[in-house]
Amino acid sequence: MKKILLMVICMTTWISNAQITLKGVVKDSIGNPLEMANVIAINKDTKKLDSYGFTDSKGNYKLNLKKNTTYTVKTSYIGMKSSDITIKMNEVDVVKDIILKGDDTLDEVNITYKMPVTVKGDTIVYDADSFKTGTEKKLGDVLNKLPGVEVNDDGEIEVEGKTVKKVMVEGKDFFDGDSKIATKNIPADAIDKVQVLKNHSEVGQMSRVTDNEDNVVINIKLKEGKKNFWFGEVTAGLGIAMTDSRYIAHPKLFYYSPKYSVNIITDVNNIGEVPFTMRDYFKFTGGFRGVGSSNGTNFDVGSNDISFLTLKNNRAKEITSKFGAVNFSYSPKKTWDLSGFAIYSGNKTNMDETMNRTYVNRDVDVNNLPSGNPPIINTEETQDLTTQRSDLGLFKLSSSYKPNSSNQFDYDVFAKISGQNQTQTTISSRTFLNANNEIVPINQISNQSPFSINQNLNYYYTLNEKNIFAFEAQHLWQDEDPFYNAELEKLSFSNLIGLNELANPFDVSQNKRIKTNKFDAKLDYYYVINSKSNLNVTLGSTLSNQQFNSEIFEVLNGNKTQISATNTINDVDFSFNDLYAGLHYKFITGIFTFTQGFTVHNYLSKNTQLGSQTKNNFTKFLPDASVKISLKKSETLRLGYSMQTNFTDVNKLAEGYVFNNYNSLYSGNRELENSLYHKINLNYFSFNMFNYTNIFGSINYSKRKDIIKSNTQFLGVNQVRTSINSAFPDETISARGNFQKSHRKFKYSFGGNVSYSKSNSLFANRKTNLVENRLAKTFSQTYRTKFSTNFKETPNFDVGYNVSINKSDIGGVNNTFTTHSPYLNFDAYFLKEFIFTSNYTYNKVLNNGTTIDSYGFLRVDLTYQKKDSKWEYKIGVTNLLNSTSLNQNSSNDIFVSNSTYVIQPRIAMFSLKYNL
Repeated sequence: MKKILLMVICMTTWISNAQITLKGVVKDSIGNPLEMANVIAINKDTKKLDSYGFTDSKGNYKLNLKKNTTYTVKTSYIGMKSSDITIKMNEVDVVKDIILKGDDTLDEVNITYKMPVTVKGDTIVYDADSFKTGTEKKLGDVLNKLPGVEVNDDGEIEVEGKTVKKVMVEGKDFFDGDSKIATKNIPADAIDKVQVLKNHSEVGQMSRVTDNEDNVVINIKLKEGKKNFWFGEVTAGLGIAMTDSRYIAHPKLFYYSPKYSVNIITDVNNIGEVPFTMRDYFKFTGGFRGVGSSNGTNFDVGSNDISFLTLKNNRAKEITSKFGAVNFSYSPKKTWDLSGFAIYSGNKTNMDETMNRTYVNRDVDVNNLPSGNPPIINTEETQDLTTQRSDLGLFKLSSSYKPNSSNQFDYDVFAKISGQNQTQTTISSRTFLNANNEIVPINQISNQSPFSINQNLNYYYTLNEKNIFAFEAQHLWQDEDPFYNAELEKLSFSNLIGLNELANPFDVSQNKRIKTNKFDAKLDYYYVINSKSNLNVTLGSTLSNQQFNSEIFEVLNGNKTQISATNTINDVDFSFNDLYAGLHYKFITGIFTFTQGFTVHNYLSKNTQLGSQTKNNFTKFLPDASVKISLKKSETLRLGYSMQTNFTDVNKLAEGYVFNNYNSLYSGNRELENSLYHKINLNYFSFNMFNYTNIFGSINYSKRKDIIKSNTQFLGVNQVRTSINSAFPDETISARGNFQKSHRKFKYSFGGNVSYSKSNSLFANRKTNLVENRLAKTFSQTYRTKFSTNFKETPNFDVGYNVSINKSDIGGVNNTFTTHSPYLNFDAYFLKEFIFTSNYTYNKVLNNGTTIDSYGFLRVDLTYQKKDSKWEYKIGVTNLLNSTSLNQNSSNDIFVSNSTYVIQPRIAMFSLKYNL
C-alpha cells in the first residue's frame, strides 16, 4: 500500500510540473469583474479542449495548460459578445486579462465549443462525454467522475454532501424514491448530460416561499439516438464456484419520448449480486415524505418484524435473487402527467455467522467497585445458521395536474406487500446440555406477510402574488402479522409466562397482529410581504389509531396449548391525536436569511387495555429558528435550532409479554410519556467552480430528556425488558466533513465522521432489588481519503484509505475496535476493443490494539467488444482471493459484540451482452 501511495504522489507531482498556468481577470467594457464567465482553451494543433474553467466573484480565471503549446482561448458570458484570443504558452506562467463587450441581443451564453461543465442559475450541467474514459458501464460509473458528485456503496448519490432525493430521465421520474436502481441500471453510453438541480421545488409557485436548499434532484439527458427509440441490453452468463455452477440473466429495456416513457429491468442470478435487498425494501419511500415532518412532532409507526437479519455488505454465504421492475410515465396532455412503477424482488439467502459477546454482569454496581477490581463480565459465543426467503412487492401510481401556473393538484398511492420467512439454528456456549451431555441447538422460525397502503393528496393554489395556499394530506393503512416460534432445551423465564416446566424441549410460539390507521393533514397559508419576506400560518393534525393483539402459546405432544398466564396476551387499542397551529416569519437582509417561529400542539392519547383506559391530554409550545448566511453564490453557512416532542407507538405500550428472540422477553408500559428533544445544527457548504473545490461540513448536537429507555432484568442467561421514561438525559454531538478538489485529469478528497454520545440504561439488580442506572459512552470515528485519475488514453485508478474507530465504555467495560480498509480500483481501455477492471479492498480488524481478523476482496473483469458491434463478451471473477468471511463489531447497553460472517466463495463467470 505504501508503494501505491508513493506512486500517487509521484504522478501528481509529474502532472503538476508538466503544466503551466494562464490566469487573469474577465471584465466588462467599464472594468467591472464578471463572475461565472466561461473560459476554455482549445489546443490549436489537436483541436481538442485542454482546459476549462469559470471566473470567481472577483472575475479571476485560471487554466492549467501544456508548455510550448498554442491555444485559442474562448470566453463567454450572458449578455456579452464572446471573445476569441490566441495565446502561445512557453515555459512560464502567463497573465492575461480579458474584456468582453456588451451585446443586448444575447440572452444566454453563446458557447461555440462543448463545455464539460456549465452553470445556469441553480442548475449545474455536466457533459458526460467530457468525463468518460471508455470503461464506464452504468450511470454510477459516470457520476463518480463528476466534480462534487459521489456515489456511495449503497448506490445513493450525494452532491456537495447532500443526498439526491430523486433521479429523472428526460424530466420523467425514474423509480421515484430510490437512486440505487438508477445508478446500477441506466447504461452509461446512453447518457448525454447530467443536470444537477439544486434548490429544486416540485411546485413552481412554492419555490419563492419555501426553503429547498436540501432538495437536490438529478436529471439525465439522453443522447439523440436514444430518444423515440427502444434501447437497452440483454446480459446472460454461466460460471462456476468452488463446488457448483452459477448463472445470471439481466435484460433491460428503455423507451423515452416527449409523451411517454417505459423502463423494464429484470435480473436473475445466484452469484451474490443483489439488485434489491430487504434493507432497500424497508427504506424505500416511493418519494413520500411526512406531511408533519417539520411541525415539531415525531410520531413514527415502527416495524414489527421479529429478528429478521439483514445482509452485511450485501454479502452472505449463499444468495439467489430474482428481480423485476417496470416504471412508466404518460402525459395525456400538457397539463396532466401520470407515472408509476411496480417492483418485485425475491431472494433466498443462507447466512452463517459466529458471534462473540461480552456482557457486563448487571448484578454488580460497576460504578462503585473497590479500587483495582474490574467489573465482573460474562462472555458468550454463538453460531447462527439462517435461511431466509422473501418476496417483496412495491407499487406506485402518481398523477399531477397543472391546469395553469396558479393551480397544481397531485395524488399518489404507494403500496408495499411482502412475504418473509426465516429459519434459524443457534448453538450457544451458554446453552444447557441435555441428559446425554449434548449441546441442543435452539431452533427459531419467523414469518410475516405485512402490507401497507400510503395515499398522498396535495393541492397548491396561488390566489395572487401576495397570497399562496398549500394543502397536504396523507393516509397510511398498515397491517402486520409477525409469527415467531422457538424450540429450545432451557428457558430461564418459563415460569414467568406460565410454560409447562416439564416440557422437553420447550416449543413456544407467538402470534402478533398490528393494524395502523394514520391520517395527517396540513394547510399552509403564505402571505408574501415583499420579495424578501413572508409570513407562514399553518394548521394541521395527526390522527392515528393502532390495534395490537398478541398471544404466546406452547406445543405439548404435538398439540397447541394455551398458556394460563394472562400476562402473555395483548389486546390494545391506542389512539393518538395531535392538533397544531404554527406561525413562521422569514425575511432576508443582505447576506442573511432568517426564519423563526413556533407551533402550538394539543396532544390527546387514549390507551385501552387490560379492561381499562389511560388518557393523556396536554399542550406544548415548540419554537424553532434558523439563519442562513449566503457568503457567495455557492457558499452558505446555516445555523438551526428546534425543540421537538417524540412519541412512541403502540409497540412500547402493550403490557403483555412478547418475544424479542429466544432469550429476551419484552413488556410495554402504558404509563409512558413523550420525550423532549433539543437539536442544534450548523452546516457549511461550498462549491467553488473557479478552482473546483467542494467543501461541506456539519456539527449536530441533541439533548433528549425523558427519553424512553429499556429497564432490563437478567434471569439466568435470559433478559426481561420493559420501558420507562428515564430521569437521565441522553446527549449526542456529531460532526461530518469532506474536502474534494477536482483537476482536469484527477481529483482527490478526504473527510470523515465523528460522533460522541452519552446514554443511560436501567437495569434491575437482583441482589439489591433496586433499579440502577448505567452510563454508556461511545465515540465513533470514520476517516476517508481518496485519489482518482481520469485520463482519456491511459489506465485509470482510484486509491483510498478508510479507517473506522469505535470506542465504547459500557458499564465500565472498555473496548476499542479499529478497522483499516485500504482499497485500489483499476481500469484500462486498451487496443480499442478491450476493457480490464479490478477492484481490491483489504480489511484489518483490531480489538484493543490486537489484530483479530484480516481479509481482502478482489474482483477482476476482462471485457471485449469490437468497434460498432452490438455484442460484448466478458470474463469475470469475484472474490478472486477466495476470502471466506468478513468481520463486524458493534455495542449496545448490554454487550459488546464481534462477529465473523461467512460469504460466498470465488466465482468465475463468462457472460455475453447484446446491446439493443
